Amino acid sequence: MRRRLGIVGYFVVAVSVALVLAMVGRVTAEDWRTASQEPVGLAPDPATTREAVVQVYAARVIGWRGVFGVHTWIAVKPAAATQYTVYEIIGWRLRWQDTALVVRHRAPDMRWFGSAPELVAEKRGAGVEELIARIDKAAHSYPWVGEYTTWPGPNSNTFTAWVLRAVPELEADLPPTAIGKDYSGKKLVGPAPSGRGFQLSLFGLAGLTASAVEGFEVNVLGLTFGINPFDPSLKLPLVGRVGLARTFASRADEAVAEKNAL
Repeated sequence: MRRRLGIVGYFVVAVSVALVLAMVGRVTAEDWRTASQEPVGLAPDPATTREAVVQVYAARVIGWRGVFGVHTWIAVKPAAATQYTVYEIIGWRLRWQDTALVVRHRAPDMRWFGSAPELVAEKRGAGVEELIARIDKAAHSYPWVGEYTTWPGPNSNTFTAWVLRAVPELEADLPPTAIGKDYSGKKLVGPAPSGRGFQLSLFGLAGLTASAVEGFEVNVLGLTFGINPFDPSLKLPLVGRVGLARTFASRADEAVAEKNAL
């Protein structure tokens, strides 16, 4: 029995090392100066989509840090608007500005220096205009615009979680690789990053989260382990979310589907 456990242990370690090496090779292969920033087709075309849209994205960061974490952002398009507005924190902006907050028009689903983005949450149609107004207000009230720390925060994921807490209707479950999402400054107890449920966090270094959106998470030195029985999946450091692919349907899409079914 002991020998079998030893073999299993070696196997787990070997697989883990192989996974890390594979991820290192993948995330360090890009040069930020030549890395692609092309859209990947996850965002509705604003030229033909008149309804309001909100989307939340995550993509692996460039370089060795991409082994551990992602960069997240929020994109909005008011009804009848012909372009998206993206809200995000970009740390290197502090080298020549006094704020890391960036609000600009750009393709919401573009690659983040070569890394394809993942759609974390989406809302479309009726009621979304009001959510967009609250997103803008929350973004401009973010308290750490002049600070940026990759680990444990505040960083780009801290910002996204700050906004999501103010707009819980988005029901966004940030990936476990969104290091910094649990950072809440000196506040030890508060809502989960999704705005649903609660969170106990010690400066983003340790904590617990229980929510109908995130499920159950444990934060150990900024690394997240968890399980989500509401959206069946495991949450692991480095790997991220392991489970069935998420599906996002807007109210308009659902209404069309119901009409066609009649």
